[in-house]
Order: sequence, then structure tokens, then C-alpha cells
Amino acid sequence: MRLRLPAERPTEPPTGYKIAHPVLSQDGTRAGFTGVSLGGALPYGVLDDASCVYGRRHRSPARLCDCGFHCVHERAAAEAMLCTAEHRTALLLEVSVLGAYLRFERGFRYARQRVRTATAGPCACGATAVALADAGWGRPGWRALAPVCAGCVRGRTSVSLAGFARLAGDGLRVAARGGGTGFPSADSADLAGSAAGAEPGVPELAAEAALLQARLDWFQTQLARLGERGERG
Repeated sequence: MRLRLPAERPTEPPTGYKIAHPVLSQDGTRAGFTGVSLGGALPYGVLDDASCVYGRRHRSPARLCDCGFHCVHERAAAEAMLCTAEHRTALLLEVSVLGAYLRFERGFRYARQRVRTATAGPCACGATAVALADAGWGRPGWRALAPVCAGCVRGRTSVSLAGFARLAGDGLRVAARGGGTGFPSADSADLAGSAAGAEPGVPELAAEAALLQARLDWFQTQLARLGERGERG
């Protein structure tokens, strides 16, 4: 005899936490995420449905399969995953669990999700990130991105945090965690990317200006080098 647990009918979608790498489409017009485990081969959007990574035709999450989106209940548990070397450049996501889901001791496996906020860690140099730049790897049609400061972005393909939020759409907010400090809460005033379509505020404009200045400095350095070569020739 199989034990059947009572079905849950929450009045509001449950909240969960996970980590994922930000990605930018090859043409630079779309932004999304790619997971850090089994489903990493299938980039997803801010509001998206899960599909079986094994190509089976059942709906996710199937009880006899491990397909579907995954998240944990506790924010601290997701933050702990960012300590590993391979996940240092991933973002911390706060998500709404939508549709059918299976509850486990540490989290959910579920059919549909909305990413509400994404928090970027510091640049590799330790400074607060103002942009997401080409990380040097990706998926077919998608470039993986990593948090960078204005001084390290240089000539790499990049997008500001607010710009990433706009490209991703569906109300995504993007925040930056300062070097050496803890992660801000979901309602932090330091959110660098507000809902898509909202007017940018002072923090967003300051970040955009810093990114543009860094790019100008890099281009000026390259032009100076070309000028020196021309004089020598």
C-alpha cells in the first residue's frame, strides 16, 4: 500500500532560492540563465516552463524522473553553493515556484518558475560588479557572463546589470553584492536593475556611466597603441 500525502494548495506561490549563470544570446537581444547541474544545457528565461532534459515526453516534474526546475527552501543554502570554485561567478536567484511541484526536505522540484531577483557577486578582483561580461564559455547560441567591475570590463562583450534586467524582461531585478560583504535582501535599496520598462534611477545611471567610461578608456589605450605602431612603421 502506497502512502499518499495530502495535496498542497498554497494561497501564494512558494519562494525558493537557487544559483545559475547569466547568459546573453549571440545577437545580444535576449538574456537568461543556465543552471549549474543537470539542466545546464538548456538556458531558460525569467518566466519559463521546465522540460525533461532526457528528451522524454512526460510533463515535469515526473515522479520517476529527476527532471524539472530545482531550488532550495533556504537562502543560506543557495549562498553556500557559491563557495565552490566552479560556481563563484554564478548569480543567486530568488524564484517563485509555479505550477505543479514536489516538495523535498531541502527544496522543490517543479514545473514552472519566475525569477524575481538575481544577485551578482563581486568581480574577480574583489570590487563591486557594475556589469556582466563574457566569461569565456557558453552554450550554442548563448554566451555565459560573469560579474565584472568597471576597471576589468575593458573590451569584452558586456551588459550593465540594469541592461541585463531589461533584456531579460518580465520584471526581473538585478542587484550587486559589494566585495567582502553579504548578500542584500530581495527588497534591498541597492537593486541595480529594476522592473523592465521602469525609469532608471541614480544607481543604475551611475553604473552605466562607469561602464561607458571604462570602455572609452580601453578604446583610447588601443588607439594610442595603434598610433605608436604607425609611427614606428
